[in-house]
Amino acid sequence: MSKTPLIIDDTNLSSAWHRILKLLIENSGEVSPLVLTLTDFHETKEIRNLLDKHLASNKMPTIPTVSETIFPEGLYEYVGYDRNKLYNRYNKNLIRIKKISASNRKGTYFSRLIAYGEIPNPVNQLEIIISSLQGKRTARRSKLQASIFDPTTDHSNSAMQGFPCLQHVTFFKTKGGGLILNSFYAIQFFYKRSYGNWLGLINLGKFVAKEAGLEFERFNCFIGVEHLDHLKQSDAKKMLAEMDKITSVEL
Repeated sequence: MSKTPLIIDDTNLSSAWHRILKLLIENSGEVSPLVLTLTDFHETKEIRNLLDKHLASNKMPTIPTVSETIFPEGLYEYVGYDRNKLYNRYNKNLIRIKKISASNRKGTYFSRLIAYGEIPNPVNQLEIIISSLQGKRTARRSKLQASIFDPTTDHSNSAMQGFPCLQHVTFFKTKGGGLILNSFYAIQFFYKRSYGNWLGLINLGKFVAKEAGLEFERFNCFIGVEHLDHLKQSDAKKMLAEMDKITSVEL
């Protein structure tokens, strides 16, 4: 466990993941708290592909699978980047999505963002936020937030729950017409989920910014506990060595 808060500031998601992996190895597989802040949102495809192949070989959800639970980039493209069609199609597909994996039985992060609460009157939190950001008047800052965790359904005595680890997200409109996305996790499984989570949140930020006519400037993630989870220290060190080789070649 780290003794001081760790802050990772980067312009490349893959590089940030690589750096945090090293920190986790140095801190016996757990750091608390961790703050990640990213701009530019570049990726190194060799690092991403290495991780994705490793996840698949261990029968873990791949990076795109995890990412799409937060923002379905593929579906957004399929419906011609029409957000109303995106909402409608996703809600129609939700019953099928819930059946795909046991971890989706309570829904997905995106479903909570666009249909939070009980039927027949769920709240589309993203649409409220986008509409507020589009307004000529500056939106009330406290309005630019969306909840994921629902205590009426998510507080239970089960030993393992899995969903949702992401608690909520907030948005901030800068004076220069930019948008910042903040996200909050009580605990995050680094190996199994973090890359996909962060990629999904970045895509979510880009979506909200595009629909509101803004520029997505920065992504921040606050994690109470970042845990190495389903990866032994020996395997983590092997992966780190492979990533070190990739970065040394780039240099």
